[in-house]
Amino acid sequence: MDGQKDFRIRDRQIPAQPEFVARDRSVHPPAYTPEYKTTYLRSPQRALLSLQNSLSEITGPLFGHGELGPLDNDLILNYAKDQEPVGPRIIVHGHVLDGDGKGVPHTLVEFWQANAGGRYRHKNDSYVAAIDPNFGGCGRTITDENGYYYFRTIRPGPYPWRNFASSWRPAHIHFSLFGSGFAQRLITQLYFEGDPLIPLDPMIRGIPSERGRESLVALLDMNAQVQLDTLAYRWNIVLRGSRQTLFENKLQGN
Repeated sequence: MDGQKDFRIRDRQIPAQPEFVARDRSVHPPAYTPEYKTTYLRSPQRALLSLQNSLSEITGPLFGHGELGPLDNDLILNYAKDQEPVGPRIIVHGHVLDGDGKGVPHTLVEFWQANAGGRYRHKNDSYVAAIDPNFGGCGRTITDENGYYYFRTIRPGPYPWRNFASSWRPAHIHFSLFGSGFAQRLITQLYFEGDPLIPLDPMIRGIPSERGRESLVALLDMNAQVQLDTLAYRWNIVLRGSRQTLFENKLQGN
């Protein structure tokens, strides 16, 4: 993908807002999941209110490749100083799709993660693993005309967290996707095929359906590997429909 090209659409027609679809309780986890302790504070205690979006929230901005820096989608190099970061090198790629399986172009995709030792580059992360001075753990890209995205990174490590006495989070990468406006933002997480910590994770265990859990797992893609250099994982993000990817903040419907 050429980060220097500008694919901005200046006169795109804003589609009509889709009909509200009730949340599928057989797929999405309940807001309060006792096994995931922090949902006690995060789950709503009162009935939710639905607010109408303003025109500015649903009509802009429009994202184009001209907004990207040349290394925004290369987490191996975008924070590197005197050497490349430590850890297994991987490619993550796939498509952002609508409910009909069509690619969604010009979608801003952001991602952030822990380093190979399982530590975030954040002042509130006190895990004993070392901070990698050559790894920032964040980047972004924009889908092309076919909805395809791609980035390079270091495979993140698992880490313990204060849920119960010995809770560990599987290796994962956080994703954020923007639609035609900042109010149209979806947040989710990617996990890696074969990780033995996945079935033990309280967050994932709170998802009632196997289909919902599987929608978060990236599959090993040996056809996209770089020989003797980089493994690859393929993960398609589906925005709507029966095969929709599970989103953390999409609680009210499809």
